[in-house]
Amino acid sequence: MSEPLTTPGEGFHPHLHDAAGHSTAPLRTRLHHIRADALDGDTAQSGGMRRFAAVSGKTVGSEKLWMGQTHVAPSTSSSDHHHGESETAIYVVSGHPEFVFLDDTGPAPQEVRLRTSPGDYIFVPPFVPHREENPDPADEAVVVIARSTQEAIVVNLPGLYVLGAGEV
Repeated sequence: MSEPLTTPGEGFHPHLHDAAGHSTAPLRTRLHHIRADALDGDTAQSGGMRRFAAVSGKTVGSEKLWMGQTHVAPSTSSSDHHHGESETAIYVVSGHPEFVFLDDTGPAPQEVRLRTSPGDYIFVPPFVPHREENPDPADEAVVVIARSTQEAIVVNLPGLYVLGAGEV
């Protein structure tokens, strides 16, 4: 059968071993368990949404990956932003968030709105300006985010624009 879930205080939690004289293993030699109630809200933010880090350089010593959650309140839009050099993968946990960007494959740039449902995925290439919106008037939208950089790079912008080929 399977082992029971760990209980608080069990296992390796580097942040719990700050007492003098208590040795800890280096962060990169052990597995890390990040509990749902222990996500770190001290991360890069955009207006209209709240990001929480689970896996980052700060929380577990990761060097090439950031992972966490984003919560968008009902009837709310994030600021326009991009994530610098990070590739970003998004998994929709709950709600029906919309991801908005400008596309210039037609005669003139036009706003594109990707409407999602729980279980959907979105990929955001590096430097692409976009925003998240939650049009639902009653329920929060929650997504899980993974980034190809150690920390959550967020560059807030005054508006959306088309990413030119020379900017990639």
